[in-house]
Amino acid sequence: MIELTGEGVDLRNTWRVANGLEGVFPKVSLSEKAIEKIKYSRDYIENRIQSGDVIYGVNTGFGAFSDVKISEADIVQLQKNLIRSHSTGVGEPFTKAQSRAIMYLRANALSRGHSGIRVEVIDKILEFLNNDVIPVIPQQGSVGASGDLAPLSHLALALIGEGEVWDTEGKNKLDVEGVLKQKNIEPLVLKSKEGLSLINGCQVMTAVGLLNIYRSIRLALMMDLAGAMTLEALKGARSAFDPLISATRAHPGEAMTARNMLKLLGPSSGIADSHLTCGRVQDAYSLRCIPAVHGAAKDALRHGLKVLEVEANSSTDNPLVFADENKVLSCGNFHGEPVAFVLDYLCIAMSGMTSISECRIEKLINPNMSGLPAFLAKEGGLNSGMMIVQVAAASLVSENKILSHPASVDSIPTSADKEDHVSMGTIASRKLGSIINNAENVVAMEFLCAAQALDFLKPLEPSAAVKSCYDVIRSRVSFAEQDRVFYKDIEEIKKMIENHSLLNSINQTVGELEW
Repeated sequence: MIELTGEGVDLRNTWRVANGLEGVFPKVSLSEKAIEKIKYSRDYIENRIQSGDVIYGVNTGFGAFSDVKISEADIVQLQKNLIRSHSTGVGEPFTKAQSRAIMYLRANALSRGHSGIRVEVIDKILEFLNNDVIPVIPQQGSVGASGDLAPLSHLALALIGEGEVWDTEGKNKLDVEGVLKQKNIEPLVLKSKEGLSLINGCQVMTAVGLLNIYRSIRLALMMDLAGAMTLEALKGARSAFDPLISATRAHPGEAMTARNMLKLLGPSSGIADSHLTCGRVQDAYSLRCIPAVHGAAKDALRHGLKVLEVEANSSTDNPLVFADENKVLSCGNFHGEPVAFVLDYLCIAMSGMTSISECRIEKLINPNMSGLPAFLAKEGGLNSGMMIVQVAAASLVSENKILSHPASVDSIPTSADKEDHVSMGTIASRKLGSIINNAENVVAMEFLCAAQALDFLKPLEPSAAVKSCYDVIRSRVSFAEQDRVFYKDIEEIKKMIENHSLLNSINQTVGELEW
């Protein structure tokens, strides 16, 4: 059981709520402390309404209609109108896992007691979540201020018994009304301010961003492992990872990566011992600069995670209710710029890691750099070997460069120029996911090529950690004696990345790597 307090959301629990653990999803509930804060805030709002106060979002219109006062008789209809009119998302929907994370973060933000809504609203989100009634939320349509209005409206639409939800497998869309009847769940009846509170905030970009950070961390460790495997295959030197070097440049990620490389490579190996007298002074940048490049990406990841975890435990409604101070304050806490900036930063970092991985692939297939058969083909000419594997990697790297253009530098006025500066943070979060997809494929290609190269060096053996990774790959992907359909091999290795098979082999051999 995970209890919401408004303060305790982190990466680990967000991933658990989204993806479960061995097929089991944790239940989520409101803490007693949160319930007290929410009730206190709601009582204050209701007292203000009864006193005849005009409060934005409570008894007024929204956005450019903020000066229009709504009668008490129309307040409930106002909430429905808001949700329906703002449900304008288009395009492919977020995955069921991403939608679960969005619901978790939205419930947590509302549990902080600054929204002036009833406990029943958050309870309804959690009832849906705990009963696997997960709204279908289109990915496109948010400009990232006032938060994620369109996608969060699709979440709210399901709560009031309209719109669509996912089936158990997350593949087919179902009408929510029928699912609620089947599960004996009543739709939510919204009261004053509650429609606006459900859709004001950055929980879509933050939830999707957190899930992408989890994948990025895993990817960063896989890049270290792939780099170590390639270095062994290219008979590279371990000297570039000496701790004396990183001590002269105090970036934490660089030192971590150097330690990871030494852990993966060990002091020596059969391959390393074979070229002690080869006379090579320096390796290519893509090998000896691994600590600098991979380390910079790790530093970016830690910074991004810190910002997103702060955001996940923040109040992003408008207006915000401060009952003790007798204030209801209109504000811009829903603006996604803090999230947008770091997600764009992570797009750049992950794109950079993808680029250096492709550089190493090129070294593996180039006989002038590797001393191995051209394109790692056993009978070159008759076989093309890994020639087009590298071409595909180059294509993905180029695509990532385009995707790395920052979304947050753009803005376009909306709502009759009332909302004249926006963040585009949700676009940044989606781009990051695309970059990670490409990067996972590129590092899978590096693993494929590095394993092929190691076979050409037999009977020489790589380090124990590299050998354990090689063995896992070879358990599903055999040495290419001749050309075959390589996309299946790439897909198989990508699965090993996603299901942690490669990472687990390292943990069991040399212990956990640092990030």
